[in-house]
Amino acid sequence: MSYSNIEQHHNLNNGRAAPGKDMSKRFQIAITDFIADSLAPEKAILGEIAEVRAFDAYDEEELVGHIENADAIMIYHNLGLSRATIDRLNGCKLIVRCGVGYDNVDHAFARERGIPVANIPDYGTEDVADSAIGLMLSLSRGISYLNSRLRANQGPWFYTQVAPLRRLRGQKFCVVGLGRIGIATALRAKALGMDVVFYDPYKEDGYEKAIGIRRVESLDALLAQASVLSLHCPLTEETSHLINNKTLAKMPSGSYLINTARGGVVDASAIPGAIASGQLAGAGIDVLEQEPPSGEDPLIAAWRDPAHPAHDRVLINPHSAFYSEEGLMEMRTKGAEACRRALCGEPIRNIVNGLSQPSEAPAFSKPAY
Repeated sequence: MSYSNIEQHHNLNNGRAAPGKDMSKRFQIAITDFIADSLAPEKAILGEIAEVRAFDAYDEEELVGHIENADAIMIYHNLGLSRATIDRLNGCKLIVRCGVGYDNVDHAFARERGIPVANIPDYGTEDVADSAIGLMLSLSRGISYLNSRLRANQGPWFYTQVAPLRRLRGQKFCVVGLGRIGIATALRAKALGMDVVFYDPYKEDGYEKAIGIRRVESLDALLAQASVLSLHCPLTEETSHLINNKTLAKMPSGSYLINTARGGVVDASAIPGAIASGQLAGAGIDVLEQEPPSGEDPLIAAWRDPAHPAHDRVLINPHSAFYSEEGLMEMRTKGAEACRRALCGEPIRNIVNGLSQPSEAPAFSKPAY
């Protein structure tokens, strides 16, 4: 959808003023990070009722004195909103995490303050799933390994550098977390003829039947058969460092790890050793606990070291699996639309902290996968 079409869709005839709002005083929308252009998509949706400002911050402290009076906040993934920042907000009607994961917002405290927190769960489903499969194919078919070795003039110009490779058809593609992206990834792996298995203790019964894959009841049962382990779960206390030295040791020797979920789901310091020992044949990592990472990070140091096996067997991307021009536009417009609904008193979608509207405070329940 072009900017002009977006604007036409949200013109004065379609829009409604917020209840009780003096329209001579425009709402204030704060975009905390990541976006630093003319804000044309956001202004096309919100321009008639709000002033939209972007701060392009990389640290929460940079926001002090700028967002306290915002009527709605759009946050991406370059920083977090902690209790301290949320406690300074005056009259905020919505915090929208423009993305899927919301572990960088203290959503429980926002609930205590009566501020709904919402996410955008569907903007990049296809893109992340495509990236997960792309990483898997590049590693499991030896594509990236051969490219890296031959470019460095190492080894013979012959397929034997990656021998033995196994045909993907029939190999077990194991998924942790069967949400939207997990399902999209599972279906792509199934289309390649792989035997797809998932573990998700929060998923209702029947999804395995609906999409024709298998389910196991424990993480250990999944790990034991994983030719490829692809992570698609949120980062919670339960999933923090879910994949570590002990869990990697439970996978078959020569398996592959793909993480397009959240960096904290994997203890990345365990990867270099697993690669060096052959426990992992490769790893595709789109997300890290610290972004950008320190050069002293054990995984980064091994990946950059031509003498370490991780140099040729690990693929690292800068949290970019979500990206396509279409997905980025959806992320921005859906975030702006969520703000508009909140400001105009309309029902807010995809709330993740148990509030249906500002200032309500029903019992909070732990978010499921």
